[in-house]
Amino acid sequence: MNDPIVMLTGVLAVITRTLHLPAAAGNGGATHDRGAVSIEQVLWYAAAAISVAVVATIIWSQIRTTASTPVQAPSAP
Repeated sequence: MNDPIVMLTGVLAVITRTLHLPAAAGNGGATHDRGAVSIEQVLWYAAAAISVAVVATIIWSQIRTTASTPVQAPSAP
């Protein structure tokens, strides 16, 4: 998860899949026109993707920090 290109590619794949959903089965499963995408929609998707990336980075850094601390051996009574 250290490569930002992999994360960016995944986010773009999700956005592309969301914007190109197949139409209802009534017209043969062809894609239908969902109208123009507004800049507001693009900004919401970008903000959501950035938020997820930031939260994932914070959680991953906490996991790595916890995993790198040495484990103390229990002392005998």
